[in-house]
Amino acid sequence: MKISLIDPLEVDQSIIDENKKKIEELGHEFEYFDQSASSDEEKIERLKDSDVAIITNKPLSAEVINNTNLELIDVAFTGVDHVDLDAAKEKGIKVLNASGYSDDSVAELVIGLTIGVLRKFNKNRENIFDGKTNPLLGELIKGKTFGVIGTGHIGEKLIDLLQVFGCDIIAYSRSEKEEIKAKGVKYVDLQTLLKESDIVSLHIPNNKETKHFLGKEELDLMKEGAVLINCARGAVVDNDYLAKLLNEDKLRAGIDVFDMEPPLPEDYPLRNAKNVILTNHVAFYTREAMEIRAGIVFDNLYKYLDGEIVNEIKL
Repeated sequence: MKISLIDPLEVDQSIIDENKKKIEELGHEFEYFDQSASSDEEKIERLKDSDVAIITNKPLSAEVINNTNLELIDVAFTGVDHVDLDAAKEKGIKVLNASGYSDDSVAELVIGLTIGVLRKFNKNRENIFDGKTNPLLGELIKGKTFGVIGTGHIGEKLIDLLQVFGCDIIAYSRSEKEEIKAKGVKYVDLQTLLKESDIVSLHIPNNKETKHFLGKEELDLMKEGAVLINCARGAVVDNDYLAKLLNEDKLRAGIDVFDMEPPLPEDYPLRNAKNVILTNHVAFYTREAMEIRAGIVFDNLYKYLDGEIVNEIKL
């Protein structure tokens, strides 16, 4: 069996070399690339003889999938919306993910963005370098009502961190967890969460059901001056309407994800909006998370080679 790692995992080379040796000792071929492909044609060339593709968060289109003979796509990422799952299903290809590798990293950036918005990091920068006299009076997380949408692994990690700050935590999720309730968190319906929260953080996947999960109707429910943090997926928010509310001083936001991968076009509404801190889709991106991710993706592979399927995405 030929296994092709077509994107860099951004870990020490010794980790790649160690796994290459192990795979070859198991009687399989392992090929890896230290740079991502720049086109679908290049991806097809890399995968033309492969049985297993290991990829990160770079798109894997139907054209690529249909021009390969893959039996497994091992995704070194939590979300898989960058993979054409319909094409994979049509060809009977199994898709695995690396769920859980960046839970702590994402939860920490949510806290960082929240503090950044409340303490006016953008205005502080203007004041330091441009000599402007901005109103720099900030706010605490303590005492605020913090609404967590989605109480999966990342949502739960965030809740654990938030409890140190002394805020009132409420949550909305399709399925309520007793272990979350045991932490003193109250589940409410979505409308109540949006109306009552001073800060809202999203932790839901991007799929057909969640596109514009927070649209005009939902965003209009939020308190004036409330803070929206999105380190989940860009498409779950109507970002055009969010930008409008930001520019009208009705909301504030910390945003790590967009309707496309950066760099953002010059006319992208959030790029030019007021009252927002933007980061470059880096919530997952820490040294520790990259090492955990490599461990998960290779473990997925070894179990598959041994006849066991773990972390499978149901197509």
